Amino acid sequence: MPHLSRRLVLTAGLAGLAAGACGAPKRPEPLVAPMALAPAVEAVPAPPPADPLAQNLLVGFCGAPGSKALGRMTGDLDAASRALRQQIGTFPAIRPITPVVELIATTVHRSPGADGMYRSRCGDETVRAYLAAARALNGLLLLDIQPGRADFLPEVRAYEHWLKEPDVGVALDPEWAVEPGVVPGRKFGRTTGAELDEVARYLGGLAQEHRLPAKVMVYHQVAAKVVRDEQLLVAHPGVSPVKVVDGIGSAAAKKATWRTLMPTKPAHVRAGFKLFFEEDTRNGAPLMNPAEVLALTPTPSYVLYE
Repeated sequence: MPHLSRRLVLTAGLAGLAAGACGAPKRPEPLVAPMALAPAVEAVPAPPPADPLAQNLLVGFCGAPGSKALGRMTGDLDAASRALRQQIGTFPAIRPITPVVELIATTVHRSPGADGMYRSRCGDETVRAYLAAARALNGLLLLDIQPGRADFLPEVRAYEHWLKEPDVGVALDPEWAVEPGVVPGRKFGRTTGAELDEVARYLGGLAQEHRLPAKVMVYHQVAAKVVRDEQLLVAHPGVSPVKVVDGIGSAAAKKATWRTLMPTKPAHVRAGFKLFFEEDTRNGAPLMNPAEVLALTPTPSYVLYE
């Protein structure tokens, strides 16, 4: 399991950082560091489409304050945004592209914290900064949830204030959703189609109640066992779900993971693909280029870089 080994190394290497904007006060061993108070979020520059994925391809960077190991959308967000624009420029002009900023908002920990859930949540100042970056790109913000021992739905609900914004969605990371008695990073977490459906139903209700564009709901998957009974995730008005395959390695290995995980995708769920700048290029292997990624079947609607 090369991906799990990579995650174990990552968790151990970042264990000593301070809690900061994505860590609750006095929680030991968080995975992110503090950042300065963000400026107020400006008004949305342009109304997003009714369904952000109906015609556009999404291309994004992920990250969190204080740790480049968690993705390139960190540190100087202006510089990271320029790098994302450059990456988008490498894609063929086949369809319009919407930039995505994926913030790791609920962050997994190696220690339980006061409530025993092995996770902490971002403060508003962090979400505000990342939303401002997404809006400067005329893009979308996705709040990534690494729930530890918590359930996905309450973690998503914790950001309801932000999810009422028209350009904010969620990304669920079940690799870090562990059962009672399991320490995150020791083995893969998992979720079910029924749990994903709870989140989708909530997001759809939120979109309809507040007359918002369809909410993008990503769920990441690295291995078959990470999402069980996927068919229980059904279609809901106001939700645009995407399954992102997170396999790590050479192009051949990533394509093999893709072929393994795509057959269980419900028909109404769009496909997504994740690339890792460092892990995918070890031993001199080239990073898959945009043309190679878009040649996958089904064609990805969201391409994420870490």
